[in-house]
Amino acid sequence: MPLPTEDQITEKLRAVIDPELRRSIVELGMVRSIDIKESGRVEVIVSLTTAGCPIRSHFEQAVAQNVSQLEGVTEVGVGFDVLSDEEKGNLQQTLGRNKLPQGALAKVKNVICVSSGKGGVGKSTMTANLAAALTAEGHPAGALDCDVYGYSIPRMLGVNRKPEVNGERKILPLDSPSGVKVMSIGFFVEDNSAVVWRGPMLHKAIQQFLEDVAWEELEYLLLDLPPGTGDVSMTLAQLLPQAKFVVVTTPQPAAQSVAKRGAEMAKKFDLEILGVIENMSGFTTPDGERFTIFGEGGGQLLSDELDVPLLGKVPLSEPLREHADNGSPLVIDEPDAPASQAIRQAARGIVAATPQELPVLQSTPSPAEAPPVSGTPLPVVQ
Repeated sequence: MPLPTEDQITEKLRAVIDPELRRSIVELGMVRSIDIKESGRVEVIVSLTTAGCPIRSHFEQAVAQNVSQLEGVTEVGVGFDVLSDEEKGNLQQTLGRNKLPQGALAKVKNVICVSSGKGGVGKSTMTANLAAALTAEGHPAGALDCDVYGYSIPRMLGVNRKPEVNGERKILPLDSPSGVKVMSIGFFVEDNSAVVWRGPMLHKAIQQFLEDVAWEELEYLLLDLPPGTGDVSMTLAQLLPQAKFVVVTTPQPAAQSVAKRGAEMAKKFDLEILGVIENMSGFTTPDGERFTIFGEGGGQLLSDELDVPLLGKVPLSEPLREHADNGSPLVIDEPDAPASQAIRQAARGIVAATPQELPVLQSTPSPAEAPPVSGTPLPVVQ
């Protein structure tokens, strides 16, 4: 029985479509190699945008199914590698502005993950105020509360009601008084109940927030990550291979060393770190006396170690905390306050470091793998 030719196999691979980009893996340049063995075994290497691509199983099944139809093929082996940074750039240029993914995040230009290595550093406060500052300066922003167990974004942005579902069965994010679009697990649990979920349910909830929320046109979507490098952080790294990270720390060396672990996790997934924000950098009394309650220099040390900018040093501020508790971001109500100025400076640093032309290139699960949206969009296990 004659063996198939490489051209015949390539022709079969044209039927393997990236479910998000809606184009053939051949056309996208994702077929790295084809090896035909004398035994009739065909080995195909497919290049992915990220090592943790969640739709690799789709490619594996589709390649095997199509190539096995050829006469002379006894077995199909599918392997994977990762596109280089240059190849990813070429892919984005090939797709062009009008041919990027049309998923729920297709209209979001930049996805920014706000992370920290430990709790209690003010990461959620930074997320809420950064989103409000970006929106106030003409860069429409949204805030997605990914801290499923410790959600606080709804309170900090002053929104607390059930989201609606539109005619396309997409969840509509809520509008905060500051103009920020908001989505959180807190909107779906009763009476501030505890969320008790295992890893797979967390993955599905985060996936649904990304795929089934009608985010509309946003320049920035800020994701408030939980502390550490657990399930949620890894899920986001897999679902959003083009997301960028901002690391929040306090000045003390202990917080800086822990925050570094979160940054190292981002680097393992080949995600860009935009910069560091040092929160609680010092307290100044009404008389002008300054106290470094949480130490000094941790933010600069971390930014030096990561070789990224120190975007801002936000002073320890009682009004910043009070406004967060009251659902009215300080950057909106008191834009001239020292903490507001520092956060606005950090927001401008984010704008300067992010492209404004193209939306983020996504790698998301195929529609068949996405959980359904129902009248109560997210299940709650209590």
